[in-house]
Amino acid sequence: MKSRLAAASVASLALLALSACASGTSDDSDDTLASSFDPDKSYSGSITAMGFGAGDEIATTRMDVAEEALGGAKVKLVEGDLDIQAFLASVASGDAPDLVYANRDQIGTFASRGAILPLSDCIDGEGIDTDQYDDSALSQVTFDDEIYGIPEFNQVQLTQANQKLLDQAGLTVADVDGHDWDAVTAAAKKMYSAPGGKLKIIGYDSKLPEFLPLWAHANGVDILSEDGRTAQLNDPAVVEALTWAVGIYDEQGGFAKVKAYRDSADFFGEGNQFATDVLGAMPMEQWYLNVVNDVSPDAPMAYSTVMDRDNNPIAFSSGSAWAIPKGSPNPGAACRFAKEMTTVDTWKAAAQARLDLRNKDKKPFTGVLTGNDEADAEIQAMTTANEDPWKTGVEAMYAANDHTFALPANPADAEFKTAWQDAVNRVLNGQQDPQEALDQAQDEAQSALDEAWGKWDDE
Repeated sequence: MKSRLAAASVASLALLALSACASGTSDDSDDTLASSFDPDKSYSGSITAMGFGAGDEIATTRMDVAEEALGGAKVKLVEGDLDIQAFLASVASGDAPDLVYANRDQIGTFASRGAILPLSDCIDGEGIDTDQYDDSALSQVTFDDEIYGIPEFNQVQLTQANQKLLDQAGLTVADVDGHDWDAVTAAAKKMYSAPGGKLKIIGYDSKLPEFLPLWAHANGVDILSEDGRTAQLNDPAVVEALTWAVGIYDEQGGFAKVKAYRDSADFFGEGNQFATDVLGAMPMEQWYLNVVNDVSPDAPMAYSTVMDRDNNPIAFSSGSAWAIPKGSPNPGAACRFAKEMTTVDTWKAAAQARLDLRNKDKKPFTGVLTGNDEADAEIQAMTTANEDPWKTGVEAMYAANDHTFALPANPADAEFKTAWQDAVNRVLNGQQDPQEALDQAQDEAQSALDEAWGKWDDE
C-alpha cells in the first residue's frame, strides 16, 4: 500500500509540474525547435528511448535500420513497458528521454499535460507521409487537431473458435461471430459443459471487461463521442451490450467460475484452451492466432472477423506510438528514428526476417499488422499461410484491419478507462446491475473529462 501511495504521489507531483507549464502549443514549438528537423542531417552521440524493448526479430531488424538512418548516433533503450510515473517525473524535472514509446490511448493525456510535443514540425521537416498510417491509429494520436505520435502496430480482434466443438454442437463459426447475439448465447449454451456442476467447457467467452467498447460499437454506439468530450457510457445501446455480454457468463455458471477456469489454462503453451478443447469461441486479438499456430498447429481452429449486428466486420483498434517528450535533448534524431521505424521498407525488412525464421521452422508466416496501411498490403502478400485454418485466419485478420474503430484522444484517457472498466467489474462481481453501474461510470467519466478539457481550454 505504501509503495502504491508513493508512486501515486510521484505521478501527482509530476502532473502538477507539467500542468503548470503546459500550453495549447508547447513552449518548445518555436523556430529553434522547427530547425531541428532536417532530413539531410546526420546525428552523432546517443539518444535514449523509453518504453521500447528489442525482444524479437521484428524489433531488432527495425532498430538496425532506424539506427543506421541516424548517421552514427546510437540508441539506448530503457526497456520494458513504459513506467508512466518515471516518464512524467523525468519530464517535470527537466531530464526527459529523447523519445518515448507509449500506448496510443495515453497520448491524449500526455499531450494535454505538456509532456510531449506536437509533431507538425517533425512531420514537415522529415517529410513524413501521414497518409500511410491507419486512420484509426492516427486518430488515436491526434489531440485537438494536432498529431502528437507516430503510430505503429495495430491490434484487432478476430472471432477465434474450436471447430471440433462447433461441429459437435451442430454450429458454424457464423453462429459465434457476433452478428446475432441470440445465436451467440444459444451457441454458448450448446457448447458449455459442466458435468456435476464442475466447469469442463466454456462455450463462449465475451471477454469482459476489456471488450465493452467492441460490443457497444457492434450495437451502434461508441462509449465516447467523436470529439472526445462527451462520455456515452449509459447510452441504452451500451447498457444493452453490457447486459448481453454479462449474460453470456450467467448462462455458464457466472463470471467467477468462467474466469477461474480460463485463468487456469496454459494460454501461451501447447495446452491452451483451443488445443485441449475446453473453449468453444471468443473474440481475441489477432496475435493469438500466431501463438496457437506456433505452439499447437494441429488445434482444430476456425476463424472469422467479429461482426456487428448489421453483419459488418468490426475491430477495436489499439497499438503503440512514438512521441517526443517536452525537453527532449535531441528531438531531431528522435523524429528521424520514429520515422524510420515506421516506413514501408523498414516494416518489409522486419517481415522478411520473420518469414525467414518461419521458413526455417517449416511453419507458415501469418503476417504482421503495422499501423501502416501501405506496409500491411505489402506484408500480406508475403504471408505463407496457404492452408486452413490459418489461411482463413490470416484473411480474417486483414479484413478486420480494414474495418477498425478507435476511441478518440482526450485529456482524461486513464480516468475514462478506469470509469468504464470499474463499472463492468462491478456488474461481473454482482455489486450492481448494468444500468446502475454505467450510470455511475457516466458521472465519473464525464466529471473527469469536463475537468481535463476545462483546464486545456483555459490555457
